[in-house]
Amino acid sequence: MRLDKLLANMGIFGSRKDVKRLLKKGKVTVNGAIVKLGSVRVDPSEDEIRYQGELVVYREFIYIMLHKPPGYISATDDLRHRTVVELLDVSLQYLNPFPVGRLDKDTEGLLLLTNDGQLAHRLLSPKHAVEKTYYAKVRGMVSEEDVQLFNQGVMLDDGYVTKPAHLNILNKDDISEVEITITEGKFHQVKRMFKAVDKEVSYLKRIRMGEITLDPALPIGAYRELTPKEMAYCKSLLNN
Repeated sequence: MRLDKLLANMGIFGSRKDVKRLLKKGKVTVNGAIVKLGSVRVDPSEDEIRYQGELVVYREFIYIMLHKPPGYISATDDLRHRTVVELLDVSLQYLNPFPVGRLDKDTEGLLLLTNDGQLAHRLLSPKHAVEKTYYAKVRGMVSEEDVQLFNQGVMLDDGYVTKPAHLNILNKDDISEVEITITEGKFHQVKRMFKAVDKEVSYLKRIRMGEITLDPALPIGAYRELTPKEMAYCKSLLNN
């Protein structure tokens, strides 16, 4: 990797232009030698890179758990709407993370962001059928018949029949509370599944994706990096 690209990607040294100024001033060393050319190739896993004597630790990948708030779209950039990436510190945005899948603009809850394309593919691939669990408030009394229908798969408005889904009724009332687990990610899928049984989702929150559960200590709009246990699960997906 080019030295100037590596330093710029870290987000703490400014833009590529800012990095070139630092290099010209002789503030960066590689393996003890001052390097002033940004085009010099370095291997961050092998070369010792220092800025004003301080060791530079380069991170190739970033893995973030975000408690997504409503009002943000699951995208990296948009001209009209706020994106989930804007919730991250600039130093993390420089690593170019993207949301793994999407949550609707008005949907809250667990959203993973990473720049590891291979992991994102594994989490989203229909072949691996990673479970996603949502908590929902539904207008209408959800019944055991609905549970059976969801377990068989329901036909959506475009004629597509979903894969079996597990529906757990937490509270039956005019506004029912449920948990639903699916292994797909069709557009507005949970809302459309309930619409297929003449009910309407009024609130939706994702609480689990695979073995990663939304941290109850994480306030809405906040984020943190994945824990070693959560990373071990991610690595297990990559090894399968």
